Amino acid sequence: MALSMMLLNSASLHGAQRHKVLLQLLGPLLSHSKLYSSYRRPGAEPQKKSFWQSDDFSFKKGFDALKTHISLLKEETENHLIGPEGKPLNQYLLEQTSVLWQFRSQEDLNKWVISSDVEIGGKSEVYLKLGRNNQGALLYGTLNTEVPRDGETKYSGYCSMRAKPPRGSFNRKKYYDWSNFNSLYLRVRGDGRPWMINIYTDPYFSHQKDDLYNYFMFTRGGPYWEEIKIPFSKFFLSSRGRIQDNQHPIWLDKASFLQASSICTLGFTIGDKIDGPFQLEIDFIGLLNDRAHTEEFAYETYDKN
Repeated sequence: MALSMMLLNSASLHGAQRHKVLLQLLGPLLSHSKLYSSYRRPGAEPQKKSFWQSDDFSFKKGFDALKTHISLLKEETENHLIGPEGKPLNQYLLEQTSVLWQFRSQEDLNKWVISSDVEIGGKSEVYLKLGRNNQGALLYGTLNTEVPRDGETKYSGYCSMRAKPPRGSFNRKKYYDWSNFNSLYLRVRGDGRPWMINIYTDPYFSHQKDDLYNYFMFTRGGPYWEEIKIPFSKFFLSSRGRIQDNQHPIWLDKASFLQASSICTLGFTIGDKIDGPFQLEIDFIGLLNDRAHTEEFAYETYDKN
């Protein structure tokens, strides 16, 4: 009876006080449930507050997020009814080029993340900003190959830039469908240093989570922009930085787990073992259907026994 009276009294309180009363009631119950674990990793600081005490439960934020995802679901449904990728079927089949990413505003830059060997204790620096007159993205920094003195790391000196994987309504994973194209097309301006282009996939099996498709991009330096075309048949398979013996081409379609891994994002990495500054300007990244290119795969494939 006392519990019921407390719940009725809490219903008349404001939102800021209501969830505090509920946490006082549910806290002891959650501490003995499977949702709470007292395990702490070695070296980690002990938590001063339990997760139900540190989290701020807001019904308003939840309702706003629900409205956002419902609107996204509506947009996805309308695009699906129009045709593939929200385009009419005849336009989709006859498309020769497509721009995936271009850089004209801060919102375009927010679709990318940068990282460096600082994550493993290195000293390289990397930054990303808009270019002159808001035309293109400028990726710049300093490469430092000094190995961290932790007794475990053997190599250091890399910086990277990677696009955030696309998400659908209710945070569903989305994948790219590049089956109508056979080449990657970029407009860049570099400083003469080589880069590695990485195509990331989302495999079904966990032992393939480190698989990447890579190919080199050589910039010539100087004041002029250059347009680079890289056929998808040139990309080779690697895992944890090691080229694999069993090579196979990229599955450009939205594959199922019975066929292959689907493309989820793309990135750039510099790690040429040369200390010093670097910079790369990117105007746009797109796709090209080159009718003159007929190569299916550039590397030898082996039949499994």
